[in-house]
Amino acid sequence: MAMVASEIESLIKAALPDAQVTVEDLAGDGDHYAATVVSEAFRGLSRVRQHQIVYAALSGRMGGELHALALQTSAPE
Repeated sequence: MAMVASEIESLIKAALPDAQVTVEDLAGDGDHYAATVVSEAFRGLSRVRQHQIVYAALSGRMGGELHALALQTSAPE
């Protein structure tokens, strides 16, 4: 029931088409990932709100198919 990095990237880019997304499998098990997401949509939003947008893009997969996702989000410089 694990996810692959490309699937996570695709889901995020579907919600944030302008996003630069990097996803890394931290443990090699398909359950623990780190993602960096840079999108203009994050400009002016709190970090919490930015993360909520990314989690919403994952369509309820957190806690199920995807056990852990360490997020770094920001607007472009």
